[in-house]
Amino acid sequence: MSDSPDFSGLDGGDEQDAADIVRDVVTWYSTRITAELRTPVPDEERIEELKAARQAALADQAQLATADPQEAEQIAALYAARLKELKEQ
Repeated sequence: MSDSPDFSGLDGGDEQDAADIVRDVVTWYSTRITAELRTPVPDEERIEELKAARQAALADQAQLATADPQEAEQIAALYAARLKELKEQ
């Protein structure tokens, strides 16, 4: 979808944008988990992979509360790239 914001030009200190992009990734994983659970024969291994990835994203999201501007920018860049990759799957 082209409606996704582009975080590639983040200025340091924009923790809210970093939190938004991480939240988008968490939402992507949650949506995929729900979809997999609704299949006739859910792939338990895939569900566990998705849950682990979502948990890692939630941990990074929590880290943003104490992150300095440089850390927030790095997290935002990492998750912007990850979201782009996930959406291309």
